[in-house]
Parts: sequence; structure tokens; C-alpha cells
Amino acid sequence: MSNVNRASKKSTDVRTSRAAQSGSRADRNVSDDERLIAYRNAMHQSALPQLPEIPGYHTCWLTTSNPRDPIHGRLRLGYELLKPDELGGAHFETMKSGEWAGCIGINEMIAAKIPLSLYQGFMAESHHHAPAREESKLRETAEAIRRQAEHMGARVQVGDGLSDLPDEDSVPEPDFEP
Repeated sequence: MSNVNRASKKSTDVRTSRAAQSGSRADRNVSDDERLIAYRNAMHQSALPQLPEIPGYHTCWLTTSNPRDPIHGRLRLGYELLKPDELGGAHFETMKSGEWAGCIGINEMIAAKIPLSLYQGFMAESHHHAPAREESKLRETAEAIRRQAEHMGARVQVGDGLSDLPDEDSVPEPDFEP
């Protein structure tokens, strides 16, 4: 058996971690503004190409992987899946096999279109009518609390947030540009 010289481990030999060698995450010179920009960029899709405009339609990407928002549900709502021939020569990848074969798609995303009238209606419901109903419920709840408190002899002061809510009918329905 040969005698092999091995480096001895002395108590003075302290190995530093890679994180310590390169600086910890907290030590990096990254401002909060830069972190906010990185967060904002991470929240917006950048891997999907912009779909061309189709007159009379809004185009978008739909996911095939959300069980609460399935493609079949979107089809029932009036969405139509896009095929390459509908885009007048623009080159997009298509799904090669499976349920969505022949449709424009990337990974789990499928390109779709919806008539502008439906798009406007859906956006108005989601971003105008539903929030207005919630504001109305907040007003009604605050008024009920105020009445109950006054009935019990208390005085209620309404804060700025509630008094700043516009009346339900005073806000015009916006036009949601695609």
C-alpha cells in the first residue's frame, strides 16, 4: 500500500461558501426601483409574440393549463382559435399534435380571437360593472353600520375613502381598446 500525502485539515483552514465569495443577495447594489422594474417585467409576458390585428376582433393568447379557465369554456364564450391561414402569411408556430393540432400555439398557449363587441362587453363587465356593484355594496354596508351605531347612540364619521367613491351612475362606461 503506497503512502499518499494528503492535505491535512487544520482548524485554521476555513472554507468559505460561494455565496460569501460572490456577495450575498442582500449585499448586491440593486436599488428598490431596479427591483420594482424586475418584478414588473416578470409579471408581463415576454415570451409570446404579438399577434397581428384582425379587423373586428381582439386577439389574445389563452392557456391550456388552467383548469378554472379551460379552452372549451372560452370557446363557449365566443372565442375562436386561430389557424395560420387566418393571419395572411404571418409566420407562427402551430401545435403539431393533440387536441389543438393545427392551431397557432407556443408551449401551453393557444392564439385566439374574439369579436370586438364581445370583448368590449366582457371588459365592461369585469372592469366597470362588477367593480361598481362592489362599490355599491360597500356604500350600503357603511350606511347600515352608521345607522346601527347611531341607533346605539354613537356618532360615526365617514372617512375620505368612502365619501370619495363616485355614484354608480356617474361613471361612464369606458371604451376598452384592444
